[in-house]
Amino acid sequence: MAEEKKLGIGIDFGTTNLLVYVQGHGIIFNEPSVVAFDIESGEVIAGGEEAFKMIGKTHSKIKVSRPLRDGVISDMDAAKALLKYVFKRVQTLRSLKNSLCLICCPSEVTQIEREALKDLAHQMGISDTFIEEEIKAGAIGSGIDIYSPQAAMIIDIGGGSTDVGVLSLGDVVLSRSIRIAGNYIDREITNYVHKRHNLLIGPITAERIKNEVSTLLPNDKEKKIRISGRDLVRGLPSAAEVTSKEVFELLLPIFDEITNVVYSVLEQTPPELASDIVNNGIVIEGGGACIPGVKEYFEKTLGLSVRTAPEPLNAVVEGAKVLLKNKGSYLINPQD
Repeated sequence: MAEEKKLGIGIDFGTTNLLVYVQGHGIIFNEPSVVAFDIESGEVIAGGEEAFKMIGKTHSKIKVSRPLRDGVISDMDAAKALLKYVFKRVQTLRSLKNSLCLICCPSEVTQIEREALKDLAHQMGISDTFIEEEIKAGAIGSGIDIYSPQAAMIIDIGGGSTDVGVLSLGDVVLSRSIRIAGNYIDREITNYVHKRHNLLIGPITAERIKNEVSTLLPNDKEKKIRISGRDLVRGLPSAAEVTSKEVFELLLPIFDEITNVVYSVLEQTPPELASDIVNNGIVIEGGGACIPGVKEYFEKTLGLSVRTAPEPLNAVVEGAKVLLKNKGSYLINPQD
């Protein structure tokens, strides 16, 4: 009897968002990497967007956790609980028995943590599980042919970390990671509003400021956002206005730090691969790539051509889809 074809499952386990692709169904989960527990029972009461809305609003009987922080797993129990929450969603579509699962994680995740994620997948009935670095999957999902002898350079500005890497002949030649990315920007915005406007705001408000008025274009049309929080002087609820010009001044030193990491990788790149990068340019992906002016900023500071991935937020999971297809006859209808 012929071997039963396997169902392909691709997971982008990012610091900020968790994306899950199921073969034949597309992306079935694209929500924040957040999980909420009932403290007394330990049961998961919410995950993803529903749990994200609880941040800063819970009482003593509910705990909200982000499993990953700055590109590393800070709470393994929460990581397992969130994946289990998602796997149960997949089970409503199809049995996990005889499935092939590819989990893409930040490069900072340790081997012990990778094995723990594999074990969890096996416990859920998945027969084969592989772990891959986000930077490799992200490069593939950005449209780069990493299997050619032509070098490609990618800057992945995620939630917890920024990964900079050079890839050639199917793998990462060299890479560096810095824990300055989307969550770091949120914390810097929170600190700025604290000092400049005497207003205490939460992480959801800080992220809203980043998403709505952040820019790296010096002559961009000024935008404003009205935010609310607690006045640090009076201790009462209050509101303030933050402009895109303020956020621009805040972002410049942050992206200068990221540029220093890019310089460091370029300095270590072998000459033949460096020549390829001059010809092929650099690709940026991840949530940070969505900030207006990022492409122009890197082109100006690095003196190289830069392009943004077609779907910067989905690049990793799109790459996971391709890596699953490369398993060929392993999968059900691998062309789907």
